[in-house]
Amino acid sequence: MDSSQLKQIQSFVNKLGVMRLKDLIKAVRNCKTAADERAVIAKESAFIRTQFKEENNDTRHINVSKLLYIFMLGYPAHFGQIECLKLVASNKFSDKRLGYLGIMLLLDENQEVLTLVTNSLKNDLNHSNMFNVGLALCTLGNISSVEMARDLSSEVEKLLGNSNTYIRKKAALCALRIIRKVPDLMENYVVKANKLLNEEKNHAILLTGTTLLTEMCLLDKNVLNDTRKNVPRLVRILRNLITNNFSAEHDVNGVADPFLQVQILRLLRLLGHNNVEASDLMNDVLAQVATNTDNSKNVGNSILYETVLTIMNIESEKSLQVMAINILGRFLSNRDNNIKYVALTTLCQVASILTDSSSLQRHSSTIIDCIKDSDISIRKRAIDLAFILMNRQNIRVLARELLTSLETTTNEEKAKISRRLCECANRYKPNKRWEIDTVCRILKIAGSFVEQDVINNFIRLVSNTSSELQQYATNKLYNILNKKEDIIEAQEGLQLATVWCIGEYCDLLLQSPLDDSLAIVDEDETNATITSDIPSEHDVLDLLEHLLEGSHVTNKIRQYILITLVKLTNKLESDCRSRINGLIAKYKTNINLEIQQRAVEFNALDNLNDETRSIVLDRMPALEITKESRKQNLTSEVLLLSDEQLDNPKNSNDLLGMIFSESTNTSSNANQKPLEKSSSSSSNDIMDLLGDLQLGVSTTPVLTTNNNTSSATIMNNNTISTNPGNNLDSLLSIGNVMQPNNSSNMSSLLNSMQPSTNNISTPVTPMVSSSNLMTPLSATTNIPMNTTPITPKSSVPTQKQENVLYYKNGLKITFDASNENPIIVVLKTKYQADPSYVIDKINLLVAVPKSMKLQINPPSASVCTSDSPINQIIKIANPSKSPIKIRVKLSYSTNGNQVNEMFDYSSFSESLWA
Repeated sequence: MDSSQLKQIQSFVNKLGVMRLKDLIKAVRNCKTAADERAVIAKESAFIRTQFKEENNDTRHINVSKLLYIFMLGYPAHFGQIECLKLVASNKFSDKRLGYLGIMLLLDENQEVLTLVTNSLKNDLNHSNMFNVGLALCTLGNISSVEMARDLSSEVEKLLGNSNTYIRKKAALCALRIIRKVPDLMENYVVKANKLLNEEKNHAILLTGTTLLTEMCLLDKNVLNDTRKNVPRLVRILRNLITNNFSAEHDVNGVADPFLQVQILRLLRLLGHNNVEASDLMNDVLAQVATNTDNSKNVGNSILYETVLTIMNIESEKSLQVMAINILGRFLSNRDNNIKYVALTTLCQVASILTDSSSLQRHSSTIIDCIKDSDISIRKRAIDLAFILMNRQNIRVLARELLTSLETTTNEEKAKISRRLCECANRYKPNKRWEIDTVCRILKIAGSFVEQDVINNFIRLVSNTSSELQQYATNKLYNILNKKEDIIEAQEGLQLATVWCIGEYCDLLLQSPLDDSLAIVDEDETNATITSDIPSEHDVLDLLEHLLEGSHVTNKIRQYILITLVKLTNKLESDCRSRINGLIAKYKTNINLEIQQRAVEFNALDNLNDETRSIVLDRMPALEITKESRKQNLTSEVLLLSDEQLDNPKNSNDLLGMIFSESTNTSSNANQKPLEKSSSSSSNDIMDLLGDLQLGVSTTPVLTTNNNTSSATIMNNNTISTNPGNNLDSLLSIGNVMQPNNSSNMSSLLNSMQPSTNNISTPVTPMVSSSNLMTPLSATTNIPMNTTPITPKSSVPTQKQENVLYYKNGLKITFDASNENPIIVVLKTKYQADPSYVIDKINLLVAVPKSMKLQINPPSASVCTSDSPINQIIKIANPSKSPIKIRVKLSYSTNGNQVNEMFDYSSFSESLWA
């Protein structure tokens, strides 16, 4: 018996006790539970480890194949990496193939073991067997690191010019990986990559060549300009494809090589972008593709989709753009929801490119049908597109459909749609009456979900209209709420807007219509909301009392109603005043201190004479706001956030508080500086209109400021010091501003009527309000009065600095730090991604010391790229003015890889708290 036969017998004996891959798969499939599977895998993994230690060459390939199966099941298999390297060094093709497969699965470019593969790859790249060369190119194209790409680039460059088409195809894909890792090596491949387009009869070479050139054009503008000379050749190849001159082996459902067509269209899209000459060369062939491609199957639809994108991104003719829009219109009529979604998304993208949207407007009826689709994804995209298409001509039709969809959409989408619809109604309104009707319907349908800004803008709209429309809006809102339907009363925004309008325009509500043409049926509703019946004074009070006692009433609604009731004492007959005072008096013992204090103050107003009360409670002027006045108010106002406001930023975005800071611009003294309360008070406001009235307690100095001027008044228990320029705002904070010549009269009136502490008694201890009497009693902190005199301070200048918080894995986080006021520090955070990086699933958690409070607003977007950074606002309340330190926990996904980081940061400027 010779030695070769002995080796065969020995190899057979060695394999007798080894479980084959087929047997392992069968054993795993026979497991009843996950625990049984884990037991089988653990047993076999232990056996494989033992075999590896014994250096058994006869069973190595069997064990590695089983290990790869175990790895694909999700179990650890890192201990087999070296065995894969040993298989690669084998002369057998089967062993080499299995070894390279194991390397691609078990290794990645970040592992040090990969450096051991470089020599084997170099040897195989120079091998005479083309299949060995193909294995090496495939492996290098999948796991190449930067160092490996530099070491083996010359071999790949040489193979790119090989006469064997199989090797050239693989070398082109490998070169794609190399230039992505090391863009500096791109110039070595440009010439040979262009030569690949000469192989018009070999589709594999054409496909890999166009893919390589596309990547090069994306990375280097010079290569893009050089490649434009190939446009006629690419056009010829594409034309031959659509005329079916190529072999039937590339036919897919009647379409000749759709993969090559798509890749050529993508390359043409890059070459024709912002280049008229190249675009003119490809216009005809794009028209042929759009006309001759069958759209009955997904293969044809994919080509048509790429054709549309190419047409819209090059300098194409207008007729070609119309054809592309019509293709997307046909996609919208497709039964497949995936195709509908693609069409809607693409239309949203190209709508901004079109100079003339008339071709897009032709498909508005189809888009409206998509708004009614049962698929929520289709509805969302259709709604986005409807807002893009909206203009003065179609605003009525699209708004009616959007209002209908608003009734059935999810709660989280109602706020977004409501805001956008209100903005479009303001921009494209045919008239103010239509805008009022639209916003009223929005408040009726989604009043509980609209943001405070929507209500603010509606009130500003009403205050700036004519008396006829003010009467119309008040009457409309009153009749909607007067139906006393539970579903309507549940809309908080509707209640707030109605109560505010009643408080300001109740005198118009009680009159006959000033304009009979307005008292007609709302064109967008089936039933009339304007009735011929004029409500009585008691009807109005009945509605307000019903809302106060309703099941949907909130503290905010109570606050609005209380202010409205005290305003009505100046508009209704004297017999209603006692009823109003009774309603207000019920809240003098309310559990909410803000409501309680205001009820006490409003009852005290009844002691004023009629002339003074009529001035204080007069109707507010039209609300006007400019960017300059908003900026001035924000910088001059000292804002101290309470804990509740930090937790819920919406509390600070309060209607009447906003109006108080924006309504009046009449008298301003630039030489006087705003004042700040003493550190013992954490009040959100520095003024209490009635702080001078003695309500059963000893008086304390109260600081009074006019929010729209920089003047200030210190009010003591016996004297009132006023500046001639000071104006007394309306009780609603929205300011019926007195003329300067009445200022001194008002001061004397208030001076002469301070009720004695023995004459007025209250069940509560008056507090220094955390918000002005003019504000709608937002949730803030109340501080007991103290006798500490208040000294004026100059306004705190805004200090800004920019810092890098984090820069790693292609993600850079910077922030601008500034003082919103002496206590609040604002960090305007910006996330930026490096080129070729896509960052998503960003989750930023921040911790501060116990002496500070933190508010993190949601980010502006969910995906960060180099062109689309993300912004996020972080506010830190630092009342103790101690050095700021934060601990950050950051998680995100970069190009599909999850990253988790935790670090501390304390490099803040001392000027932020000094």
